[in-house]
Amino acid sequence: MRRIDAIIIAFCIFVAGGIIYLALQLLGLDSQISGILSQTVLICGLIGWSFTYILRAVNNKMTYNQQREDYEKAFFQQRLDELTPEELECIQTEIE
Repeated sequence: MRRIDAIIIAFCIFVAGGIIYLALQLLGLDSQISGILSQTVLICGLIGWSFTYILRAVNNKMTYNQQREDYEKAFFQQRLDELTPEELECIQTEIE
């Protein structure tokens, strides 16, 4: 993620909090309750995002892990393609 993407996401979350606050006030709630509810919604969203992040980290579904696996597969495939048929046969006999 680039720095500008993080700034845009943070700004959108800030604006979303304001929109929720204004929507609750338009529904007839006073400003204190509207503020508490809008903060509650944003905190629940943050906790939900954190939970999904932790799950991705524990299950190795992060972007870095995926890129590393793709690189390793491509590297070993390239090495396998470079082997001569005799070398490949020798390796197969060693494995068996």
